[in-house]
Amino acid sequence: MTTISIELPDSVFSTLGKEPDELVREMKIAAAVKWYELGEISQGKAAEIAGLNRIEFMNILIRYKVSPFQYTAEELAEEIASLTEYQPY
Repeated sequence: MTTISIELPDSVFSTLGKEPDELVREMKIAAAVKWYELGEISQGKAAEIAGLNRIEFMNILIRYKVSPFQYTAEELAEEIASLTEYQPY
């Protein structure tokens, strides 16, 4: 695993009311959510980056108001069309 470091003003911690470890955890989650939302990484990879399992990550997506489904409008229309074509009898 690679470690990176960033410099933040000390005031960030008091402004956000968070300890450094808590802020790091939240930054990893926020980055994973955004990369997932942009379609740059899969849900499984995003969960791994965030340090969560997939169910926990899906709950985080709901908190961030991000859909857990990565479908474009076109892909969704195709999926719906294929379902309406299915006739079991």
